[in-house]
Amino acid sequence: MESFYVLALIAGILVAFALLVLIATHRHSFKAEIPPDVDKPSKLRFYHYIYTLMEILAKKLGSLRICEEHILTRLVTDGLPACRDSRLFIKDLHFDEVPVRLYLPKVPSTSKRRGVLFFHGGCGIFGSIRGYERICQYIARKSDSVVVSVGYRLSPEHPYPAQTLDCLTATVHFLKTAENYGVNPDRIIICGDSAGGTFTASVCQELVNRRDIPKIRAQVLIYPFLQALNFNLPSHQKNAFIPFLSLEHIVRFVLKYLKKDCYMKRAILVGSHVPESMNLKYRKWINPDLIPEAFKLGYKPPLPASFLPQVHEEMKELFETRISPLLADDAVIRCLPDTCVITCEHDVLRDDGLLYKKRLEDNGVKVTWYHMEGGFHCALGFFGYGIFSFPSSGKIVNHAVNFIKEY
Repeated sequence: MESFYVLALIAGILVAFALLVLIATHRHSFKAEIPPDVDKPSKLRFYHYIYTLMEILAKKLGSLRICEEHILTRLVTDGLPACRDSRLFIKDLHFDEVPVRLYLPKVPSTSKRRGVLFFHGGCGIFGSIRGYERICQYIARKSDSVVVSVGYRLSPEHPYPAQTLDCLTATVHFLKTAENYGVNPDRIIICGDSAGGTFTASVCQELVNRRDIPKIRAQVLIYPFLQALNFNLPSHQKNAFIPFLSLEHIVRFVLKYLKKDCYMKRAILVGSHVPESMNLKYRKWINPDLIPEAFKLGYKPPLPASFLPQVHEEMKELFETRISPLLADDAVIRCLPDTCVITCEHDVLRDDGLLYKKRLEDNGVKVTWYHMEGGFHCALGFFGYGIFSFPSSGKIVNHAVNFIKEY
C-alpha cells in the first residue's frame, strides 16, 4: 500500500511539473481581457485559465498524434452528466436517422403542447445532446413544452453542410409527426445558441417557401454567428480578447469547421477574402453605421484590406446563407417567423445579433430583443451548475423560456 501512495505522489508531481512547463512555455496564451463589469470577473478569469490549459494540452496531444485536438475539447465542453428530471419523460429517438432526445412533461395537458427544437452550439465541432441536458430539461419543465434536442453530426468527421442538413431533416420530421408526441404542429419553435443560432436562422430561412409542412411559429437566436464577411465590427474590436471566444478563435473554428487551411486566418480577419463589389452589395446590411451609437464606443474604422482572389475562391462557402444567414434576400427575411434575439455585451458576436435584429425589423418581422449587460459568449453553457454558474446563464435561459411561453 505504501508503494502505491509513493507512486501516486510521484505521478502527481510529474503531472504538476508538466502543467507548469506548459504554462511557462505558453504564458502568452493565458492573456485575456476581463472587463470589470462582466459577470463574476474573478470566476471568469479562473475558468479562462482552465480552458486555455485544456486547449494547450489538446494541441500537444494532437501534435503527438495521441488524439485529435477537438476530441479532448469535446470531452471538457460537454461538462458533467446531468441528473434526469423525474418530472419529465426523456427518450432517445431518431428522426430520419438524426439522433434526438425528447423531453416530455409528465403532467397531463388538456390540449396539445407547443414543441421546441433545440440546436446546440459549439461551432459545429463541439457540443452534444448530453452537454445541453440541463438546459433542455429546464425549458421543457418551465415552459410546459415538448423539447427535442438535436444531435447533429459534427465536423471535421462530417464535413459541412452535414450539420445544417441534419437540423433541417430533424425539423421537417418533427413538423410532419408532431401530433405523435402530443404537439400542436402550428406551435413549433426553433431555438439555438452560437452555431446553433446559425443553424436555427438557416433552417427557418430554408423552410419559408415550403407548402407541404406547417410553418415554424417562432425562432430564438442566442448570441448567434450570422455572417462571415466583416470581422471588424465594433463588437469584434471591443471583445477581441474576451474568454471564451476571441476574435481569432472565431476564424480558426470557422476554418476547422469547413476543413480549410489555417494559413488563411489573417487574410480573413482583415477582410481580404471579400471583393469590393461584394462589400458594396452587402453594405446595406453589414455596416458599422447600422450599429447603435451606444455600442460603438472606442470603435475605429479599419484600414482597407487588399483583396486576395485565391483566398476568396477557397472560402466561397462563407458567402452561403447556411454560413451567413444575414446575407439572405429580403424576400426570404420578410417571411421569417417571430424572432427572439439574445445578445451579450461582452461577446465578439454581439453585433451579428444586432444587425440581424435590424434586418428583421426593417422587413416587418416581429422581434423581441434581450441584451445581457454583463454577459459573455458561452455563458449559457454554465447553466445548471449552481455556484459554478454565472448570473447571465440563468437570465439567458429564462428570457428564452418567457418568450417561448408567449406562443
